[in-house]
Amino acid sequence: MDSDQIMRLLYLGIWGTVLISYFLIARTQGIGQSLRQLVLWGLIFVGVAAGYGLWQDLRGGNSVMVQGDGSVVLRAGRDGHFHLGLDVNGVPVDFIVDTGATDLVLSQDDAARVGLDPQALPYLGQARTANGVVGIARVTLDEVVLAHDGLEIRDTDVSAFVNEGELDISLMGMGYLRRFARISIEGDRLTLER
Repeated sequence: MDSDQIMRLLYLGIWGTVLISYFLIARTQGIGQSLRQLVLWGLIFVGVAAGYGLWQDLRGGNSVMVQGDGSVVLRAGRDGHFHLGLDVNGVPVDFIVDTGATDLVLSQDDAARVGLDPQALPYLGQARTANGVVGIARVTLDEVVLAHDGLEIRDTDVSAFVNEGELDISLMGMGYLRRFARISIEGDRLTLER
């Protein structure tokens, strides 16, 4: 269990304790009345939890916006990271912005999806990551396209790496980010301008 799951469990435990305590205290009223109130409080709790979840989904639904000047604004996801989808060799790939990464870094799965054979690549380089040292193979991507809300930024012959280790999501590193004229982070927003 990670810390978020522990906090959710603790939160639900507190609510459960409150409801059970209320039910036990209210037993003097009669079991029918107490059950009705317990069901009512349970429905209120479920409604509030569902409303909060929907609000978070709606808020996160517009995480990439294109401004009138052509700049792209990313809003941080629930995990605190900036996510952006690119079309790589015509295939949609989700990336996480990682200024600590040297270049675009594809996971094994994403590399296979865009037409590369990860098993046949020469992993001659090494990268130091939070999980230790991993092998990397340099590749050249035919085409990388950032397309959103009518904006299309197309790059060809883009240098990238394929990570030999386990990587859940591909990384958008500095080699690709340097293609933008300006990068700025303000609060939970990252702005990319070409």
